[in-house]
Order: sequence, then C-alpha cells, then structure tokens
Amino acid sequence: MVKGSQKIFVAVAGNIGTGKTTLSNMLANHFRWDAHFESVSDNPYLSDFYVDMKRWSFPLQIYFMTHRVKSHQNITEGTSSAIQDRTIYEDANIFARNLFEQNLMEERDYHNYLEVYKVVTSTLQAPDLMIYLRKSLPKLKEQIKKRGRDYEQDMPEDYLSNLNRYYDEWIDRYDLGNKLVIESDHLDFVANTQDFDAICQKVVESLDQQDLFLR
Repeated sequence: MVKGSQKIFVAVAGNIGTGKTTLSNMLANHFRWDAHFESVSDNPYLSDFYVDMKRWSFPLQIYFMTHRVKSHQNITEGTSSAIQDRTIYEDANIFARNLFEQNLMEERDYHNYLEVYKVVTSTLQAPDLMIYLRKSLPKLKEQIKKRGRDYEQDMPEDYLSNLNRYYDEWIDRYDLGNKLVIESDHLDFVANTQDFDAICQKVVESLDQQDLFLR
C-alpha cells in the first residue's frame, strides 16, 4: 500500500514452528484486521511431501504459490486492512531454494518455478510491513514436537537449519517495504500479555500509516 493509505497490509514470515499462525491470528483480532492463513489442513501434497520430498517438491511449491497469490491479491484488491500468514516471497527465496540446493528439486523444475515466480511477483503490490519471527533451531524443534503434527515429526534437522539460514539471508536483503524482525526464543506472546503488547507497539511503530491508530 502507498503511504497515507486507509488500509494496511501486514505479512508474517518465519520458519516452520515459529508461531506465525498464532501471532497472525492474535494481531488480526487485536487490530481488527482480516486474516489470511497458510493452507495446511486441506493441502493435498503436504503429507506426501514429508514422506518423499524429491517426488513432491515441485507440485507442492506450485500449490503454495497459487494459494498465496490468491490471498495476496484478495488483500491488495480488497478494502480492509489485512494480515497474511507466510508470503509468496518466502516460497522462492527460502523453500524452493532449499529444496533445490538439497537436491530435492530437479534443476529444470527449479528454474521453471523461478521464472513463474518472477512473472507473478512483478504484478504484486508488496506488503506495508513484513514481520519476521526468528527462532533458533532447538526452539523450533521443541515447538514442532509440542504441536504434534505427525508428518512433521521426522523432519530432517538439516532441513530446518537450512531454512533458518535462508530466512536470515532473505530478510537481511528484503527491501520491498518496511520490515520488523522479532527475536522470539524468549517470548511467550500467547501466555504473557506484556510480550504481546510489546509486539503490537513495535508493529505500529514500524508502519507508515500510524495516523490510522489514533482514530
């Protein structure tokens, strides 16, 4: 959105198990924003992907791209402020890259995917604010075990570790709009009201449309 816009588009990025969905939902309720969540429960590829990553990597990434483009367009073309749980930018810069560099996606599929990604993102309006939830590998593993999704329990440690590294590289060079990095290892924004209030304050301070919060 342009500076001075009457609506806000915030995105929440982060590795598997960082708490993106929970934070997105809490911020949506707090600020009365529409919420757009990542498709997990109805994803037809996800469980197969964790069993055989090389076989299902390309169709999975195409599925995610399609879903996120639709969500992104719904937000930018709508009239309400909104928050998006995970973005199309992460698909290419973190997940597809990781799959390719771990030899879990064929080179021709990877380059084909990137070409489609470039065409699609060239038409998209970037979020006003990109929030990056950063969490260490031990904390990620702890959270993944706690939430108990069967298909995530045998996820290779180097897979998660690489994702963390790619996320850090991506957010460092992210320049499509404002960004906010939240170190979340020692935060409990669900149980601790002060932690959540501090995040909300940082979100407001990171946005250009601060005048909207004064009304």
